[in-house]
Parts: sequence; C-alpha cells; structure tokens
Amino acid sequence: MVFGLFSKEKTLQKTIEKATNKLAQQPDRWSALEKLREDGSEEALVGLCKRWSVTSTKGVEDEQEKSWVVDVMVEKGASALAPLTRYMKTADQLAFPLKALERIAMHDRIVQAIDEILKSEPPGYARFPDRRIDAIKWFCEWKEATDDEIMARVPPYLVDFDENVRFTAIEGLARVAPDRIVGPLVDALIRPEEESGRIRRTVVEVLERTKAPLGTRLTDVANSLTGPIADNFRLDGGTVRAR
Repeated sequence: MVFGLFSKEKTLQKTIEKATNKLAQQPDRWSALEKLREDGSEEALVGLCKRWSVTSTKGVEDEQEKSWVVDVMVEKGASALAPLTRYMKTADQLAFPLKALERIAMHDRIVQAIDEILKSEPPGYARFPDRRIDAIKWFCEWKEATDDEIMARVPPYLVDFDENVRFTAIEGLARVAPDRIVGPLVDALIRPEEESGRIRRTVVEVLERTKAPLGTRLTDVANSLTGPIADNFRLDGGTVRAR
C-alpha cells in the first residue's frame, strides 16, 4: 500500500516536471497538463499552477498554455482555491493566479488573498519585487476594489525601496477619488529621500490627470514644480494643469 502511494506520488511529480519543462515540445507539455487536469487533486492543481512560473521559448505557445491553466482553475471552481492559495504564497509572479482567483472567489476572499500577499511583502527592500508589483497593479485595476480598500493598502508602497513599486503605487492611486489621493501623493512628491525624477513627474502627472484639488497642499506642489517638470505643468485654480 505504501509502495503504491509512493509510486503514485512519483508519477505525479514526473507529470508536473513535464508540464513545466520550458524546453519540451508543446504537445508533450499539453499531454502532461491534461493529465494534471484530469487528476484534479490538490497536489495536481498546485503542479498545474506551476506552469505559470516558467516561460517557454515560444511566446504565443507560452501565453496560450498559461491562459489555458487559468481556465482550468476556473473550471475547478471552489476546489481550486486551496491550490491557488498555496501557489501564491511562494510564486514570484502573480498576474495569472490573480486572474483565476478573480473569476472563482467572492469579494472578501479576494481581499483576504491580497492581504496575505502584501503581509508577506511589506514596503522596503526586496531582491525580487515582482510579487508586490503584480499584487498592487492587479488590486488597483480590480473593479470591485473600493477606494477605502485601496487607500488602506497601497499608500505605504509610495516609499518602497524599489522605484517600480513606487511607480505602480502612484499609478494605482489614480483610480481613487481625487480628493483622497492628494495627501499621500504630495507627501511622496516632496519626500527628501526621493531622488527619482521619473517618480516625481509621475506624481505630478497623476495629480494633473485626476484634476485633484490641492487645497492646503498647493504651496508644496508649487515649490516642487521646478526644472523640466515646470516646463510641462503649471498650477491653475488649485489644480495642476498641463502647459
């Protein structure tokens, strides 16, 4: 009995290896992916999710297979939630699993998943920041996320160590009500530690694009419109305008 169980686990592991071999021929990967789908166990579905972690040599095939895995996880419904959760705990990139989660889970379960990801990715130095970038970008684009939910989670990343994380957080806040983003965005704009011209310009662009009312922060923004930024933006009627 123990030998039979070990043999089954070994066979499953070999199937996962074939499904995630980026150098294999596509028919071989498809065959392995189909076997994992048919198996349907939690371990098989976790293995199926691992296809998202590798990039095959042919871009069209790669995207096709990853999208197929999303569809399979959605097809599995509630039984896919545990495998997705396990996979996302260690996955370097989260765009595809979040696409699947969105189509399976209810609102509160999705917010819980985002919280779990961000808890493991506090603002600060990260050797590989892709996880937090994916989570922030996806969450801010998710139509069911409320302004309160975004404002409770995203602003801390305006001071993240990684410039791309800061950029993603700034752009993410652009979908929130303009009067609510002025404070955190202006704080990011005038932060003494901010040395990136790209970041400062992005803040100003978002303030201009959203027509955010600057109110008491008008002077802070005025003092920041210097150099190349001043060539493209001006203040008018308490908001930032493009020249």
